[in-house]
Amino acid sequence: MLRSTRAIRRFDSLIRNCAVLLIVAAGVLAAPEEAHARIELGATAQEAEATVGCMFPLTGRAGLYGRDSIGGIKLALADLQAQSGHKPAPKLRVIIEDDRSKASFAQRIATDYVERDKVRFLCGVISSGVAQAVNRMARERGVLFIGTDHASSRLTIEEFNRYYFRLSNDTFTSMAAGARYLADLQKKNKWKRLVYLGPDYDYGHVSWRDLKSNLDRLGVRYQVAGEYWPRLYEPDYSAYIEELANTKADIAVIGLWGGDFVSFLKQAISSGLNTKMLIANFDTGGSYDVLESLGRHAPSGLILSSRHHNNWPDTARNRKFVADFHKLEGRYPTYTAEGAYSGIMAIGHALAKAGKHASTDKLISTFENLRLSLPEDPDGFSSYIDPLTHQVMQAQAIGEVVPSGAFPPAQVMLSNWTVYPAEALRPPAELIQERRARARQASPVVQPPRKEE
Repeated sequence: MLRSTRAIRRFDSLIRNCAVLLIVAAGVLAAPEEAHARIELGATAQEAEATVGCMFPLTGRAGLYGRDSIGGIKLALADLQAQSGHKPAPKLRVIIEDDRSKASFAQRIATDYVERDKVRFLCGVISSGVAQAVNRMARERGVLFIGTDHASSRLTIEEFNRYYFRLSNDTFTSMAAGARYLADLQKKNKWKRLVYLGPDYDYGHVSWRDLKSNLDRLGVRYQVAGEYWPRLYEPDYSAYIEELANTKADIAVIGLWGGDFVSFLKQAISSGLNTKMLIANFDTGGSYDVLESLGRHAPSGLILSSRHHNNWPDTARNRKFVADFHKLEGRYPTYTAEGAYSGIMAIGHALAKAGKHASTDKLISTFENLRLSLPEDPDGFSSYIDPLTHQVMQAQAIGEVVPSGAFPPAQVMLSNWTVYPAEALRPPAELIQERRARARQASPVVQPPRKEE
């Protein structure tokens, strides 16, 4: 089995490190990647009442998610002004730089934001490994960090600190919904065997832990047919797909995201894996870029969800957000657009409530009691911050792939929704306390490889 034992993981890591050294040596003669220019939105430095320093990947395999995040920020700044009524909205200056999905690079950017730009808020970040590095720096400096689309629940449970808040679903939320879906499915089709494949760093490992924890809490009886850990940005999944097929599992839960999941899914469908077992991705698999990649046919055997959907909920607020993004950017948004939108909206609303010159302590208290209506909220519900974890609490919808030309160029979308309310997905207080106590004696978390695209 690929990467299924600790010894094989060490050997694979050694081979990968040797390969990285060869790549670095070869790269000495190559021109360095051109840095993406700093982007500034909103108020000028002279006008701003608060400066927000955001970090997203703007180049490489995850670059689309950074670019969509910028689109979401633009919409948030416009909506804050439109919703302010008679009371002027806080004047926000938003700075954005390319973190290249690298922890050390993002830490340098964040430090520069704090020391040179005097930001009151750090914001954004797509990779959980990068977010953990920025979070440590923010805690040390006492600067608020408003996370958007990184998802490891370790940030709000084991590594909780008062300066960090997250405005998109985390792995616990997604896997709590996924576990409930699988529990209901087992009552219908009597599935028994489950296999997992996820990226070999903290996000992938925590996703698997959160899924198993939630399945166990629900009393689901199942067999683990295997677990596999490809590297981040793996170009070829064919060997892993063959191993997945050989497990003869009933369901494969995939923890890959972005271009990695797109690449995996194309190869998996080509090999017919989806005809041998159900393929589920409960956190990011339903993102628009994934659906667009599937082409004109709606493959069977896929169970997908995401942190935002363009066609759910079918509310005036969500329809407006999607239409506004399309008008602004000329394409439909991936889930990261709404995550970045939510982060800036939260900052704007917190400043408006606490006061533009409020202390950090006052802002923390305001965030802990914050409720706001966001595009992904179904009618009658507003997102809110859980004061115990600083994690936004939101509903989650899981769907099946069906033909649809409503959001071109994608020719399929998700439908046949199963929706789980936010309260059903909230981690129990005793679980939070147990994990935090255990973390004080735990080994260091697994970080992404140093060499990334």
